[in-house]
Amino acid sequence: MKVITINVCGIRSSQKKGIFDWLSRSKADHICMQETRALEDQIDNDNFILKGYTRYMNIAVKKGYSGVAIYSKHEPSEIISKFSKSIFEEEGRFISLEFKDYIVASIYFPSGSSGEERQKMKYEFMDLFEKYVKKEMKKRKMLILCGDYNIAHTKDDIKNWKSNQKNSGFLPEERAWMTKLIDNIGLVDAFRVKCKQNDIYTWWSNRGNAYNNNVGWRIDYQMVTSNLLDKINKVSVYKGKKFSDHAPLVIDYDI
Repeated sequence: MKVITINVCGIRSSQKKGIFDWLSRSKADHICMQETRALEDQIDNDNFILKGYTRYMNIAVKKGYSGVAIYSKHEPSEIISKFSKSIFEEEGRFISLEFKDYIVASIYFPSGSSGEERQKMKYEFMDLFEKYVKKEMKKRKMLILCGDYNIAHTKDDIKNWKSNQKNSGFLPEERAWMTKLIDNIGLVDAFRVKCKQNDIYTWWSNRGNAYNNNVGWRIDYQMVTSNLLDKINKVSVYKGKKFSDHAPLVIDYDI
């Protein structure tokens, strides 16, 4: 089973850059997108259809903002578009599909870079997400929690770690929370199981020629439950073509 996750930074923008041509050849079972920034009627045409897939979306109330989606080849038993009663329900940041043996979700964590108030909200989202994970783990199903977490976990996940220690996305509190997810709660960073390389990133700033110089951050993840640990087969970050300021994270599982 192949799962792809990417922050498309506007599904209409990434479509113009060829992402759907690439996805149609990817042979993925599930394609998780974040920051779709579109209403259903804005993408209700053939340019946004993947043959053999059904699209599931959670759209933000605010037009042109946030939004997540999953394109899936498989029919879920349940579709859930919220994991808590909070302001985040209106921001289109979560959707999950439940199947017999596993759950796949697309999550878009808030950024705190715009100021203290949004950083506070980011911590709130992290706390609510943690509670969701603990609750879902009780089902003992395999969880594949894809998305833009907006956090680089370790120094190996960011090029300029020294100068970013006081910036949202690499704050000590955020990194400690990621460590807690892994060490205390029992999630697994699926990419790191197979790749220990320290210069593989998934996001690059649009400033300073960051992409060409590979001055990036690894902030896109497929966090999975430990019952998937021995089923992680192959991992990669696709950089053959640039569809947004993020690159697709592709993981094959033996499921």
